[in-house]
Amino acid sequence: MIVVKDVSKWYGSTRALGGVSFRIMRGEIVGFLGPNGAGKSTMMRILTTYLRPDVGEVRVCDLDVEESPLEVRRRVGYLPEMNPLYEEMRVDSFLRFIGRARGLRGSFLRTRLEEVVEGCGLGEKFRKPIYTLSKGFRQRVGLAQAMIHQPDVLILDEPTSGLDPNQILEIRRLIRQMGEERTVLLSTHILQEVQAVCDRVLIIHRGEIVADDLLVRLQEREESRFTLVVRGQRQEVERVFGSFSPQVEASSEGEGVWRVELVGGIDGEGVFDLLQGSSLKVREFRRDRRTLEDIFRDLTRD
Repeated sequence: MIVVKDVSKWYGSTRALGGVSFRIMRGEIVGFLGPNGAGKSTMMRILTTYLRPDVGEVRVCDLDVEESPLEVRRRVGYLPEMNPLYEEMRVDSFLRFIGRARGLRGSFLRTRLEEVVEGCGLGEKFRKPIYTLSKGFRQRVGLAQAMIHQPDVLILDEPTSGLDPNQILEIRRLIRQMGEERTVLLSTHILQEVQAVCDRVLIIHRGEIVADDLLVRLQEREESRFTLVVRGQRQEVERVFGSFSPQVEASSEGEGVWRVELVGGIDGEGVFDLLQGSSLKVREFRRDRRTLEDIFRDLTRD
């Protein structure tokens, strides 16, 4: 659905993008991450035909963004960070206006209005002026305007910025629901958002893609890390795990209880194999995965 190949973009002498390449398939919900100034907004503006790349090729729904910009816009729904609402209009008038601007007419427009209002939970606010709505309901109106023309691709920039926890959960539910039928590219600074909604992550830093993989695989690339809490003699702990240079410290659970951290060179089955035949009693055993925050910090640290 989205193909970006060797794209570069310059603002005068400042490079915003440098040889960026990636593909996004139908039905994927992809988190697009990066620190401020990394090139996220530039990339999204190119995908939505607001900017042209200086070098490279971009195709959306198999359409070249430079050769067929209007057709690309017909296939894309876009919610920018600054939600584009005419606040003096009522919700129904605004969505009808957007539908007509998108070329919808007659019974099809009425059907789409009903569908997006129901899907975004706007029924009780349908005839309210937009300026009277809470931030959460305004975001829902923004999502509705992005979806009204049944786009194949949704590009969402900070869709939950400024919302309270209940509103965030509701918007996440809507995004997951949208992703069942279309491709979604979600840009956000809220890493928990990506973990809650997305399966795949793109991380951009200084205009270059530094990670592109399933979230689970990104976390599994790191060395195996295990934490155990065991009861027994410290000498026995060091005898059992000594070949892995364990970090052993007294646990707060009582005398003779030890917290053991193992890094690298072993898997879960290997840990159990080491424990067989020992006198240690296991109270806790877990594999520690690095968080997305850890990965993001490592990949984008200057």
